[in-house]
Amino acid sequence: MSQQDQNQASQNQEPHSNTVKDPDDWSTGDEPMTGAQKSYLKTLSDEAGEEFDESLSKAEASKRIDELQQKTGRGANNTGQQ
Repeated sequence: MSQQDQNQASQNQEPHSNTVKDPDDWSTGDEPMTGAQKSYLKTLSDEAGEEFDESLSKAEASKRIDELQQKTGRGANNTGQQ
Protein backbone atom coordinates (compact mmCIF):
# COMPACT_ATOMS: atom_id res chain seq x y z
CA MET A 1 0.00 0.00 0.00
CA SER A 2 1.45 3.37 -0.95
CA GLN A 3 1.93 6.12 1.62
CA GLN A 4 -0.90 8.09 0.01
CA ASP A 5 -3.23 5.08 0.31
CA GLN A 6 -2.20 4.60 3.94
CA ASN A 7 -2.84 8.25 4.73
CA GLN A 8 -6.23 8.13 3.07
CA ALA A 9 -7.15 4.92 4.91
CA SER A 10 -6.25 6.43 8.27
CA GLN A 11 -8.19 9.58 7.43
CA ASN A 12 -11.23 7.44 6.65
CA GLN A 13 -10.98 5.91 10.14
CA GLU A 14 -10.79 9.13 12.15
CA PRO A 15 -12.40 8.45 15.53
CA HIS A 16 -14.03 11.88 15.57
CA SER A 17 -15.29 11.72 12.01
CA ASN A 18 -18.91 12.67 11.50
CA THR A 19 -19.26 10.24 8.58
CA VAL A 20 -19.70 7.28 10.93
CA LYS A 21 -22.42 7.87 13.48
CA ASP A 22 -24.21 5.42 15.74
CA PRO A 23 -27.70 4.83 14.30
CA ASP A 24 -29.13 5.41 17.78
CA ASP A 25 -27.87 9.00 17.51
CA TRP A 26 -29.44 9.72 14.10
CA SER A 27 -31.96 12.57 14.20
CA THR A 28 -34.00 10.76 11.52
CA GLY A 29 -33.45 7.25 12.89
CA ASP A 30 -37.10 6.77 13.79
CA GLU A 31 -38.27 7.41 10.23
CA PRO A 32 -39.12 4.45 7.97
CA MET A 33 -36.14 2.85 6.25
CA THR A 34 -35.16 4.29 2.89
CA GLY A 35 -35.82 2.57 -0.41
CA ALA A 36 -32.14 1.74 -0.74
CA GLN A 37 -32.03 0.22 2.73
CA LYS A 38 -35.17 -1.78 2.02
CA SER A 39 -33.79 -3.18 -1.24
CA TYR A 40 -30.38 -4.07 0.21
CA LEU A 41 -31.88 -5.51 3.39
CA LYS A 42 -34.21 -7.70 1.33
CA THR A 43 -31.24 -8.99 -0.67
CA LEU A 44 -29.18 -9.67 2.45
CA SER A 45 -32.11 -11.34 4.21
CA ASP A 46 -32.67 -13.65 1.25
CA GLU A 47 -28.97 -14.54 1.08
CA ALA A 48 -28.79 -15.21 4.81
CA GLY A 49 -32.03 -17.19 4.86
CA GLU A 50 -33.43 -14.72 7.40
CA GLU A 51 -36.86 -13.14 7.66
CA PHE A 52 -37.21 -9.69 6.08
CA ASP A 53 -38.97 -7.13 8.29
CA GLU A 54 -40.46 -4.30 6.21
CA SER A 55 -41.43 -2.28 9.27
CA LEU A 56 -37.92 -1.36 10.47
CA SER A 57 -36.91 2.25 11.03
CA LYS A 58 -33.81 3.74 9.38
CA ALA A 59 -31.73 3.08 12.50
CA GLU A 60 -33.04 -0.47 12.97
CA ALA A 61 -32.47 -1.24 9.28
CA SER A 62 -28.90 0.02 9.50
CA LYS A 63 -28.16 -2.24 12.45
CA ARG A 64 -29.82 -5.21 10.75
CA ILE A 65 -27.81 -4.58 7.58
CA ASP A 66 -24.61 -4.63 9.66
CA GLU A 67 -25.64 -7.94 11.25
CA LEU A 68 -26.52 -9.56 7.93
CA GLN A 69 -23.36 -8.28 6.26
CA GLN A 70 -21.36 -10.11 8.91
CA LYS A 71 -23.42 -13.26 8.42
CA THR A 72 -23.21 -13.23 4.62
CA GLY A 73 -19.64 -11.94 4.30
CA ARG A 74 -20.73 -8.79 2.47
CA GLY A 75 -19.88 -5.23 3.36
CA ALA A 76 -16.98 -2.85 3.81
CA ASN A 77 -15.43 -4.74 6.73
CA ASN A 78 -15.43 -8.07 4.93
CA THR A 79 -12.73 -9.01 2.48
CA GLY A 80 -14.36 -12.20 1.28
CA GLN A 81 -11.55 -14.25 2.81
CA GLN A 82 -12.38 -16.68 5.59
